[in-house]
Amino acid sequence: MSVKHAISRGLELGRSVFQLGLLKSGGRLAAKLRADRFRAGPSVRTAQPQAFLPSRYRYYRTSLKGLAAQLQSAGFRRFAGGSPRNRAVFLAFGLGVGLIEQQLEDDRKSASTCQEIQVWYLNAVFRKKKFQAPLKPFTSGFKLEDYILGNQIGKGSNAAVYEAAAQFAPPKQSARKCSLVQIKEDEVETEAPRSLTCCSLRNFPFAIKMMWNFGAGSSSEAILKSMSQELVPAGPHALKQEKEEITLDGHFGVLPKRVSAHPNVIRVYRAFTADVPLLPGAQEEYPDVLPPRLNPAGLGNNRTLFLVMKNYPCTLRQYLEMSTPSRRQGTLMVLQLLEGVDHLCREGVAHRDLKSDNVLLEFDSDGCPRLVISDFGCCLAQSDSSLQLPFNSIWVSKGGNASLMAPEVATAVPGCGVMLDYGKADAWAVGAISYEIFGQQNPFYRAVGLESRNYQEKQLPPLPSTVPADVQFVIRLLLRRNPNKRPTARVAANMLHLSLWGRKALANQDSVGMRKLADWLLCQSAVVLLKGCQGPSGNRVEAELQRSFLANLELEDLRTAVGFLLYGREQSQACVLSV
Repeated sequence: MSVKHAISRGLELGRSVFQLGLLKSGGRLAAKLRADRFRAGPSVRTAQPQAFLPSRYRYYRTSLKGLAAQLQSAGFRRFAGGSPRNRAVFLAFGLGVGLIEQQLEDDRKSASTCQEIQVWYLNAVFRKKKFQAPLKPFTSGFKLEDYILGNQIGKGSNAAVYEAAAQFAPPKQSARKCSLVQIKEDEVETEAPRSLTCCSLRNFPFAIKMMWNFGAGSSSEAILKSMSQELVPAGPHALKQEKEEITLDGHFGVLPKRVSAHPNVIRVYRAFTADVPLLPGAQEEYPDVLPPRLNPAGLGNNRTLFLVMKNYPCTLRQYLEMSTPSRRQGTLMVLQLLEGVDHLCREGVAHRDLKSDNVLLEFDSDGCPRLVISDFGCCLAQSDSSLQLPFNSIWVSKGGNASLMAPEVATAVPGCGVMLDYGKADAWAVGAISYEIFGQQNPFYRAVGLESRNYQEKQLPPLPSTVPADVQFVIRLLLRRNPNKRPTARVAANMLHLSLWGRKALANQDSVGMRKLADWLLCQSAVVLLKGCQGPSGNRVEAELQRSFLANLELEDLRTAVGFLLYGREQSQACVLSV
């Protein structure tokens, strides 16, 4: 028998066996053969070897195409020997290639399905959805005098935030007016906590963030350059057109990148420079940052940057201090943070200061919390989108809150050629914040005592038993010390999506296949599309999350999520049986 004939017979036999169902398709057959590939991040298309899941789940994480190439290479090396005794090997090789060829065809169909759904939701649904300001679009608003300012609603280490309304759309007469010239000092309630049901949201739909300017100078160009990170979530018309391109030190340049609109990322509607005003409470709360013309002992410059955004009822921290979300709401809140982080990573931005104080919150029509990531003053937004930063000196800033700094960042030592990798750092922070969402103390704050630079994973405190097992598993994965063993925000989000809405598709571990998942995705996309056509129901948090999931479908990310989920469920069952 010739080698060619042996391979041909093997192919035919392989197809026949596969079609007759004599061998199990999907995971068990391919799991033994798959090598591990894992993307380092959405914006970095590099594969890293992984070995942290049993081989039986590797089917869900890698490409059969690469496996076939490896088998062919090994087979033809044997063929070069020319020994007739190798014909049996080629027969078996042909059988394997036949099986792989069939699975590759299923992969192609599944990948095509994912791509079609993704393109549809990106172009026809998701990107066309407008995330507008609370008021109708307006053409003015580039001066501080265009707004009526209300009470102070927030203060951080680098800015103060005031509620505001546009002069061309003034608040209702029932609201207490607090313009720059009308407000009186004794009318300010600086100590009053902000209410979740603040009626002034209707009257002051905007929030104006006034940055504190110590060393940027008072020219608009210098201010915009120094505080350019705050402009990362700015909309396309946030700045006047002439400010989009600036000249500094004789060099002509363009302001840094900005992320596109996303329901879980704050949107800056206007950004402008103006003279620092004497706002209510300024002399008492932040006198040192005022310019000398307002406070002789002040160290601030005369002008600074102002950002106009939507006014939200509270921060995530404030909400969790007064309320405990249900287990489903908690899962949706974690999922929203992962979707927001994934969107930033895809656009080449690392937040680097993700904490519950920097997450704003409102409610949808069903009362479900909607979260948005805000405060981009510490973000990394480089032109190459690598999410990596050279760390050759101790003067290089690692980011914001040291308590919630991912282990790979916190333990980095500066040196020649050292790079800080932020590809999965924000995802790690989401894992830490998840403890707060489910009613526990953040394990990396001083009250608990763990430090990201030296904690051991077994030291992580247990989550409440009411938290779904899949969610607990995702949080544990996000808090893995080794970033190579930590899923990306996209994969972690996919795991929660599948856990929430794809339980039937994953019900039987032995029969889970990508084709089955692709069929489920087609049904899911139809359901989501119909919900989106039903008016207000399409603006609910769950509908937005489902659209985000379908708009970001990629076969390899989906494989990885399935592999993680099945492995986690098997481990959970093993623990139950052992008890």
